[in-house]
Amino acid sequence: MDMDMKEFIRIMPHVSEDGGVILASKKTSAFAVDASNGKIIRVHHSSPDTTSDSIVPKTITKHGNPDRQLSFTRTDYILTSFAPNSNQVLWNVTVADIDVALFCYQNQNLIAGPSSSPVVDVGSTSHDSFNMPLSCQSKVDVHRLRIPRLSAKQTEDKAPVLSLPPTELLVLLPNPEKSLLVSRDHDFETMGQSSKISGPQDVRKHVVSERRIAFFVISALIIIIGFLMYRHYTLMSVMLNKNAKSSSSRRRRNRKTGKNFGNEDGYGVMEVDSEKSLLKFNHLIECDTEGRSIGKLFVSSKEIAKGSNGTIVLEGVYEGRKVAVKRLVRAHHDVAFKEIQNLIASDQHPNIVRWYGVEYDQDFVYLSLERCACSLYDLIQMYSDSCQNMGPRHSQMMNDVMREICLWKPNGYPSHILLKLMRDMVSGLLHLHELGIIHRDLKPHNVLIVKEKVLCGKLSDMGISRGLVGDMSSLGHHATGSGSSGWQAPEQLLLGRQTRAVDLFSLGCVLFFCMTRGRHPFGDHLERDVNVAKNKVSLFLVEHIPEAVNLFSQLLNPNAELRPKASEVLHHPFFWNCETRVSFLRDTSDRVELEDREAGSIVLGALESKACVALGGKWDEKMEDAFIANIGRYRRYKYNSVRDLLRVIRNKLNHYRELPGEIQELLGSIPEGFDQYFGSRFPRLLMEVYSVMYQYCKEEKWFYKYLG
Repeated sequence: MDMDMKEFIRIMPHVSEDGGVILASKKTSAFAVDASNGKIIRVHHSSPDTTSDSIVPKTITKHGNPDRQLSFTRTDYILTSFAPNSNQVLWNVTVADIDVALFCYQNQNLIAGPSSSPVVDVGSTSHDSFNMPLSCQSKVDVHRLRIPRLSAKQTEDKAPVLSLPPTELLVLLPNPEKSLLVSRDHDFETMGQSSKISGPQDVRKHVVSERRIAFFVISALIIIIGFLMYRHYTLMSVMLNKNAKSSSSRRRRNRKTGKNFGNEDGYGVMEVDSEKSLLKFNHLIECDTEGRSIGKLFVSSKEIAKGSNGTIVLEGVYEGRKVAVKRLVRAHHDVAFKEIQNLIASDQHPNIVRWYGVEYDQDFVYLSLERCACSLYDLIQMYSDSCQNMGPRHSQMMNDVMREICLWKPNGYPSHILLKLMRDMVSGLLHLHELGIIHRDLKPHNVLIVKEKVLCGKLSDMGISRGLVGDMSSLGHHATGSGSSGWQAPEQLLLGRQTRAVDLFSLGCVLFFCMTRGRHPFGDHLERDVNVAKNKVSLFLVEHIPEAVNLFSQLLNPNAELRPKASEVLHHPFFWNCETRVSFLRDTSDRVELEDREAGSIVLGALESKACVALGGKWDEKMEDAFIANIGRYRRYKYNSVRDLLRVIRNKLNHYRELPGEIQELLGSIPEGFDQYFGSRFPRLLMEVYSVMYQYCKEEKWFYKYLG
């Protein structure tokens, strides 16, 4: 994750209102290396517990001052977050910046300083030297090392503190699996192989190599050139993606200044000096868009959305990347820090919105977040029956997302696109809950849609999210922050004990919103909170979809302890594809086929007790005569038996290729047509069978794959 670590170090330490603490430290190291043979001359390092002036030098070799000397410097920025009122470490992140400079001392009176000359070859004819692709007295950034962050999950005996010795120097070799870490003790550890070589002799034997040093410097140049090309490409992409209106105005402005922009299709083309694009990127964007630069961030004046307490979302660019800028009033900086903490712990998941950095001015905090096409609320409104009355904003969003997508099937079931978006929500929520984070403000406005190869849903806006510390399962009865009206669980409205279940209740409301083209299970805006408190819920609009009724009834249960977990929701039959649905009915038939009727099987008895609801009468009356004639050729069936209908489904599925063409045409393809044929005639069969088998067989091995 890109972020301004120096800014964090400057404003630390931070103590939040709930007692959480974030500490920061900075460690520096310097390495002097003979450029002619790669021998380490000396090492300087500072301790995080001392002042920046407390530098401890350590000399490794004594060869005098070489004619050419490489100076490597490494700076480690470390952030550590502690749980409220505890010494328990929640997360830890380290960013290391490494650069290298080449100094030449042929003239002892030479004063070292940056060179403005381009990179040249200053090779030597000496036997023990090599071509150095750096000019004398020049300095370049080599590498930024990001230490992987740990999640908030803890073990009983060890806190997940990430650290890397501050005096280690990362040396890039041709084989990335054998990159070396040069430590303060001058041992060399080959990463991935855990082999150690100690002592000066081994250093000279295994690391001090002309070829390896050459590869290192060449790698540094490749990184620099690649980065410049990337920034140039990003700038060009931003300029080419401007709409026709702004492009036209640019052309008018540039005719006056003599600049030439050529395309007639509404897109301007701008020539950029790649050598200056890295330093002047935000300035160039500013010339084209109204707004201003704040540190690494350019904030435009174009508003995307509004929030509460003066929060607005604007378009922007952060380090060459298009972002959504969430601007919060600085008085609410604790909310911003809470959101940053939660995003640091969770945003590596594909269904959590990414955070890239933060900037400040006197009045506001600016969070740079992943730019998305629209919110789930906007998407559902755009594609609902009211889409004919769309305003310009929604019309533009539809163009940005895709006009051709279909969210609902003719029978009211969700399309595979909408089903994926709903599954994305559950997956993101499951990730947060596994990290011990309760979102507490889940609603359609806080689910953002990203247009990738397919549409992807991502959870956002975690300003009032709270983390569960240690083995805690709730936030207690006095948790601050109440979520949004109309989407809160009853325990939030009544100031009760808040657990992960509050998110599951909100999820049920959001899924119902998706299924019903923007409707709410607790009525209109003004009556929702009252109806939630009184448990006046209506699932009438989805009663034709038994899987939805079953799931929503559980999610919207007023008793928080009876709501399912996010992991159970993710594997509910509501989210099964047609292949899984057909497979489950076949496996159930195999399971109950062995039940002995004479012995009074409990499972078989429970299954047959569902016949009236699952079948809706005799099942042969809902099938074609040709199909009934075909199955009658092999055995006799009881047309009021659930087990016999499951047997028919299993036999026809297993022997599909042997069926006459007429019967194959009736059933359709496998699994889509097959599922549609039986599902349309017996819509309640799957859920009635599932409820029985879940009750009696969920601990059996064959059932595990349907539980995830």
